[in-house]
Amino acid sequence: MNVDLDLLSMQEMRNAVENAKKAQRKFSKFTQEQVDRVIDAIAETAYKESLHLAELAVKETGLGVIEHKKIKNELGSKGVYESIKDIKTVGMINEDKQQKIVEIAAPFGVVAGIVPVTNPTSTTIFKTLISLKAGNGIVFSPHPSGKKCTVEAAKICMKAAEQAGAPEGLIGWITEPSMEATQALMKHRDVNVILATGGGGLVRAAYSSGKPAYGVGPGNVPVYIEKSAEVKKAVKRIMDSKTFDYGTICASEQSVIADQNVKELAVREFKNQGAYFLNSDEKRKMEKIISPQPGKLNPKIVGKSPVFIAEMAGLEVPADTTLLIAFESEIGKDIPFSIEKLAPIFAFYTVKDSKEALTHADKLLKLGGRGHSLSIHTTDEDVAKAFALEMPVSRVLVNTPSALGAVGGTTGLKPSMTLGCGTFGGNITSDNVTVTHLFNKKRLAYGTKEIVVTNKEQKEDYKTEKNGTNNEQLNMIVNEVLSKVNGSKDLNKETIQALVSQAISKL
Repeated sequence: MNVDLDLLSMQEMRNAVENAKKAQRKFSKFTQEQVDRVIDAIAETAYKESLHLAELAVKETGLGVIEHKKIKNELGSKGVYESIKDIKTVGMINEDKQQKIVEIAAPFGVVAGIVPVTNPTSTTIFKTLISLKAGNGIVFSPHPSGKKCTVEAAKICMKAAEQAGAPEGLIGWITEPSMEATQALMKHRDVNVILATGGGGLVRAAYSSGKPAYGVGPGNVPVYIEKSAEVKKAVKRIMDSKTFDYGTICASEQSVIADQNVKELAVREFKNQGAYFLNSDEKRKMEKIISPQPGKLNPKIVGKSPVFIAEMAGLEVPADTTLLIAFESEIGKDIPFSIEKLAPIFAFYTVKDSKEALTHADKLLKLGGRGHSLSIHTTDEDVAKAFALEMPVSRVLVNTPSALGAVGGTTGLKPSMTLGCGTFGGNITSDNVTVTHLFNKKRLAYGTKEIVVTNKEQKEDYKTEKNGTNNEQLNMIVNEVLSKVNGSKDLNKETIQALVSQAISKL
């Protein structure tokens, strides 16, 4: 019997949303202690399953490195949990006694969780934790190429949550995702907010759904090696970052910009650490593999090893090659090495100074990375601050691997698998998205000052009344004085003053 998978997917989505809504109504009555018990159970269980889920993800998607995906899963579970566990999300969460304002948390309802193929399991764990900690239910739409591992991650989280007391159906998913079902999920009347991580088209669909949405933009991240940098350490950090999970984190560096003073030293260090520099002929062949169409990344190289990508281009490189690098001087959509490459491939630019580096970085960001991140290696605080002030990005990462620093692994930033790009990149937030973005804050505000309010009619009545009273008093004073002076022979200034004073005192 033939089964219409699109119809099946649509019906599964509707059932999942209906179940999540019912479960969330019950969950919204949970105390903070009950919610935290559920969150703790999910984080603990997902952390224990990190390796298993990493193996599933690499096997199904063919992308990345198992050991690195395990680290992502650990960050998405325990790392995220540690950052949110003490945040109040139920009932009265804050009180300002001086301003006499009480803040009260109220969950959004049902979250639509869109999951990318590059980070399928870690994103699922992360979005589950922050959604449920805020009192919400969540329904996942996986990427078709990572649907099995995404659903398995969701099932692991669901089982742990229900064993800890969460209502059945609080976490849902689409096992056979389609674009139609995903778009219908985002527009469903019972979905209250969208967490969209994926390609540009999907994120735009989230923003045009008519629902509140947290989407993220691409991350064509430049990395600048400034003349004062500790070059050996800088190159090691860049290599660790760019080769991590074969470059599938959107915050991984995409192009090196090096001061001419340290260029030769940087090139030598890259080579010492396994990077292969392409000659001009090899570069031309690689360009066709990176971007068969101007401005479009070849999805077949995403998350693949440098040796595999070299073979695609018909090149022979050493078996221990860690990174493919080409010298570049131009920037544009028709320059393949200058676009975002979610793979272990670099463009290498040389500049005179930090001023020229700013110009290069800005041009690279305009290709698709505005609002995301920029990395810099320097010992000059003024240079770092100048980049932070000038660059249209939400994160400037200093002396740290960009891919791990941006998601909160090696910095004090909030651990997150959804990195906002602000209005620079067309997003509603520039934050690392976390639990505080997923609940409403109601405010109980007491009066602290009095304001006298009068309208125009009241003012006119007041004037009339006041003038009338003054005229009556004046007439009484005059009559009083006249009654005293009539027929008086001893009338002088002093006498009149005394009579007026007497009359006024009586009034």
